[in-house]
Amino acid sequence: MQFSFKEIFTAFMVLFAVIDIIGNIPIIIDLRKKMGHIQSGKASIIAGVILILFLFLGKSILNLVGIDVNSFAVAGAFILFFIALEMILGITLYKEEEHNAISATVFPLAFPLIAGPGSLTTLLSLRAEFSIENIIVAVLLNVIIIFAVLKTSTKIERIIGQNGINIIRKVFGVILLAIAVKLFAHNIKALFALN
Repeated sequence: MQFSFKEIFTAFMVLFAVIDIIGNIPIIIDLRKKMGHIQSGKASIIAGVILILFLFLGKSILNLVGIDVNSFAVAGAFILFFIALEMILGITLYKEEEHNAISATVFPLAFPLIAGPGSLTTLLSLRAEFSIENIIVAVLLNVIIIFAVLKTSTKIERIIGQNGINIIRKVFGVILLAIAVKLFAHNIKALFALN
């Protein structure tokens, strides 16, 4: 086991930016109003389990399809790039369908809002660069923050305000954009080295 504070911190920041739990506070509040009650603990645990399972099984699934981790990481860098553009420019490139879920705790909150395509792709992109134990610690730290935010979402929105949430989104968008460029450069180099 090789725990590295730098790797844990970087992986934590990347996942935090992609999951964007602070930026999703308005959606969480809206879900709370529509559905009445959201089980914060259950949603956090389910999202954490999905993320960790994909961290371990994602590579096997890719191998089954015949894709290497570097190619997936390059594709992931593009997804992160577009998520970052959405966050910075305040645009929506991907629109989700309206849903009438029985339980908002599992769908759409745990999946795909928290453990969505962006965060799952990010996990495999991170796996191409960091040690698995550092990524697990980063996932667990994010799950704790997700739980805290879900529990206190109304208070956070009152304290920070809509402008504060928008500023946080843009700052993390710029960080995410830089990370996407770094992931792309690192993995495209690895791809050319393989060929």
